[in-house]
Amino acid sequence: MESSRIAAPPAAQTWRDIYTVSRLNREAKTLLEGSFPPIWIEGEISNLRRPSSGHVYFSLKDSQAQISCALFRQHLRLLGVEPRDGMHALLRVRVSLYEGRGDFQLVVEYLEEAGEGALRRAFETLKNRLAAEGLFDAAHKQPLPRLPRRIGILTSPSGAVLHDILATLRRRFPAIAVLLYPVPVQGAGAAEKIAGALRLAGARRECDALILARGGGSLEDLWAFNEEIVARAINSCPIPIVCGVGHETDFTIADFAADARAPTPTAAAELLSPDRSEWLTQYRLIGARLTRRMRDLLRALDQRLDWLNARLVHPRTRIAHLHQRLDAAVLRLRLAQETRLRHTHALLAELAARLRHVSPGPRVQARELERRHLAAQLLGHMRRGLERRRERLTRLAQALNALSPLATLERGYAIVRHADTGALVRAATALAPGARVRARLARGEIECLVEKVHPHAD
Repeated sequence: MESSRIAAPPAAQTWRDIYTVSRLNREAKTLLEGSFPPIWIEGEISNLRRPSSGHVYFSLKDSQAQISCALFRQHLRLLGVEPRDGMHALLRVRVSLYEGRGDFQLVVEYLEEAGEGALRRAFETLKNRLAAEGLFDAAHKQPLPRLPRRIGILTSPSGAVLHDILATLRRRFPAIAVLLYPVPVQGAGAAEKIAGALRLAGARRECDALILARGGGSLEDLWAFNEEIVARAINSCPIPIVCGVGHETDFTIADFAADARAPTPTAAAELLSPDRSEWLTQYRLIGARLTRRMRDLLRALDQRLDWLNARLVHPRTRIAHLHQRLDAAVLRLRLAQETRLRHTHALLAELAARLRHVSPGPRVQARELERRHLAAQLLGHMRRGLERRRERLTRLAQALNALSPLATLERGYAIVRHADTGALVRAATALAPGARVRARLARGEIECLVEKVHPHAD
């Protein structure tokens, strides 16, 4: 019984779903791509190949495993970095399977170099973009105060940088007040907190200048000062900012955005604080010059006062003198008015006489009489000319009528022409029987058919 069940024919067995290899690979690919969203993965590139298709194939490995990767040429053109063997890279990929060989692989959509090289490229990219926006232009830079009353310091309260800045300010100009805005200078969230402190300082306006400071370190350690949010906060701050981050060879985005860059935090403090001994010397020199100027001014004012005392006149005497000047001015004004009136009357009389002499009235009357006489002569000439022309026209009309062919036609004659050609017929022999002619009469035309031709009239 047991052996009969084992030996049962295939038709008696239950139905089986048999996969082909291509179907299995296709469904495995669908399952992989549906189970994994696009992911980021980091590793070292090895076994890089560039076939003629333009695609790039390589392996991505770490210390314990490796996986095949495919970077298609449409994505390769968009990358800012060229993949190479040995590169430590960060990739955004889709998990997939190559159906033709059943190979598990990653399809690369984006690739960048991991580590400090990527940070350096990110630094240059952000720097170039902000520079193109004009964020670093000199037009946005504010002048530093010559003698700030209070300086704000944005740095870590626990570092040696704060101690160095305070020691420099005490040595150079201890009268300057200091206000600390404590911020973290590296690590997650440091850039946001630095930008927030800058906005707070700008809103409060408690200081005349700000120092943004940090000690030296690697590019990754200084990265909080390379963030766009910090650069834009510096640019929008209404208070002048001196950036003293790192050592003399370190440059950050904050250095370019600030109103002034100092190679070190200590140099930033020196840049904002005047030298106390130089100021004291200058104050003494200014005090001495001011004392000399005051003495000279008092001496000059004393001399002027003596001169004014010598020129001082009693007001009653001054008023009497002014009365005399006023009477003389009134007399001169009256005489000038009378002289002006006499001169005006004489000029008016002269102009009236000249006007009468040059008046156009008589000439206008003479021209009117002359015009009437000429008009009468012109009318007579025109009438006689018209009569002569009328008589001539009559004679010419009579002569024209005598010579006109129409007058001949009125006497019963006719003008005969060929009906087809319109040629004038002067002799009967020019026509043949059956020919068609046109005869012009005194009034109208007739068409005729020649039946017989008589060369000589009877």
